[in-house]
Amino acid sequence: MKYVYPAVMVLLLAGCANQDMGDLRQFVDEVKARPSTPIEPIPQIKQAETYLYVGGNRRNPFVPTEDGTEVMVSADTTGPRPDPNRRKEELESFPLDALKMVGTLDQKNAVWALVQSPEGTIHRVKSGNYLGQNDGRIVSIEEEKINVLELIPNGSGGYLERQASLALGERD
Repeated sequence: MKYVYPAVMVLLLAGCANQDMGDLRQFVDEVKARPSTPIEPIPQIKQAETYLYVGGNRRNPFVPTEDGTEVMVSADTTGPRPDPNRRKEELESFPLDALKMVGTLDQKNAVWALVQSPEGTIHRVKSGNYLGQNDGRIVSIEEEKINVLELIPNGSGGYLERQASLALGERD
């Protein structure tokens, strides 16, 4: 019995094969008989326009200095800086625009804001807490928004303070 089914299947498949491939040969001959189309030439590459640096009496930035040392830009060490010893809070692992303010709480003369993380967890925060990835410290909490002061790198080793806010129901 176990040899009957494979034998029947082989016979059925053999019956489906058409030994006459005349239509296939005709199609191949038809395609080969078509006239060939010319290939488009490769486009010409435009030469880039060259510019001559004219710096007057200033140093050419494209050549090393005469004594071989590189010019270093001094880092801005004045102004606000993030505290490297401060323990990061949980909401600092998310960008500010990924967080959503969902409400406020007034408990024992303290105003708390309710902030939902992208994971759906609701966190209770107050003034002085941090959120967002730019060392954003909560300055004040209003009924409709949370005011945040962020520290943004200024590109020369220092930081700039930037006002930001998280409005109630801003993200969906």
